Amino acid sequence: MSDSIEKIKCLIIGSGPAGYTAAIYAARADMTPVLYTGMEPGGQLTTTTEVDNFPGYPEGIDGPTMMVQLQQQAERFGTQVRIGMATAVEFSKEAGGWHKVTIDNNKEVHAQTVIISTGATAKYLGLPSEQRLRGGGVSACAVCDGFFYRGQDVAIVGAGDTAAEEATYLANICKNVTMLVRKDFMRASKAMQHRVENTPNLKVLYNTEVDEVIGDQVVEGLRMVNNQTGEKSEIAITGLFIAIGHKPNTDIFKGQLDMDETGYLITQGKSTKTNIPGVFASGDVQDKEYRQAITAAGSGCMAALDAERYLATLESH
Repeated sequence: MSDSIEKIKCLIIGSGPAGYTAAIYAARADMTPVLYTGMEPGGQLTTTTEVDNFPGYPEGIDGPTMMVQLQQQAERFGTQVRIGMATAVEFSKEAGGWHKVTIDNNKEVHAQTVIISTGATAKYLGLPSEQRLRGGGVSACAVCDGFFYRGQDVAIVGAGDTAAEEATYLANICKNVTMLVRKDFMRASKAMQHRVENTPNLKVLYNTEVDEVIGDQVVEGLRMVNNQTGEKSEIAITGLFIAIGHKPNTDIFKGQLDMDETGYLITQGKSTKTNIPGVFASGDVQDKEYRQAITAAGSGCMAALDAERYLATLESH
């Protein structure tokens, strides 16, 4: 191995709540972690204006500020935070082997332990009006942002279990909820469909898609189109929730790490261990159930502890 290749004890890929929490714990355990931020420094929370459900912030905090503070906390204990993205990996299958990670297609680093916190990306419809109003009433997380629309009229797009669950969650706090389903049926389980049908202030529109989100600075309404008849209609709303799924950011790990059919990394039991010794996964990249900042942070802590124990076993041999 060339002496010019940097050797790292603990490499963290990704800079959301999972990555930064892992960095805090790893740094305090003298693992001198190096964290690469990835494409979206701070992760999904940087697109969230208000975070009201993270413990310890009685007045709430905006997402970008929270991520800056998490970064500062990680750096205070000695984490090296670097701008850059992992573009290729070659993991060693041997316990104690060095894992090769390429950064920005041109720099190779070798790491004894790797903590993957690359997160998942919410799928959006891709409409210019929708993208323009993200953070201004368009959200991909009803549990995160629904509170801000209590007592108001909102709409949700999606047809699966998550969409049905979020629609009924919104119906509990909002005045009226309109659910847009692209096909003439819902993909959600029968139990979830019954729950939707039995919610009085929740209206489902089948064969319906978003034509345009109306509003300059904030969402004021929705123009919809019936994809069977071509007929367009409008409703007044203040919030639009997109619930058409997430894509875990795991493409570069395909063929090396075990994943489920949708690409989420599979971890062993209650740990953050992957199928490769010394490689751990935390946050939304391995969690399609909860997808909250607090659960991501908790699993980041677990990953750092798992990495620390792994290094301890190597040293004891």
